[in-house]
Amino acid sequence: MEPKDVIDLKAFVPAKDYSLSIRFYTDLGFQLNWGGEGVTEFQIGSCRFLLQNFHVEQHTANFMMHLMVQNADAWWAHITQIELVKKYPGITAKPPALMPWGLRVLYLSDPSGVLWHIAERVQKPE
Repeated sequence: MEPKDVIDLKAFVPAKDYSLSIRFYTDLGFQLNWGGEGVTEFQIGSCRFLLQNFHVEQHTANFMMHLMVQNADAWWAHITQIELVKKYPGITAKPPALMPWGLRVLYLSDPSGVLWHIAERVQKPE
């Protein structure tokens, strides 16, 4: 097997309330590619993940996703404009802040507690 044989890589993101999570990701701007009772594929740009109708608190509470974007401020503006926190009580959203490792990161939790790091590179890594 050669590394060049790899075609794709997707994470399975857990969902406590599957239908609520589908609405959340659609509202956030992800495209729903296909779905069924247990798994739904979402895409934004060329990035995809699989939302699964599966929840174990210890797993979900420690699950994180990292999305690199061109402009974290634009994402923050979108999140606040559509009033995501108001629409989905219990989620958290923190505005972009510069981290010591050279990324501006905003933090957003989904309705299940999955923590998203939505980041923009502002400094080259040393």
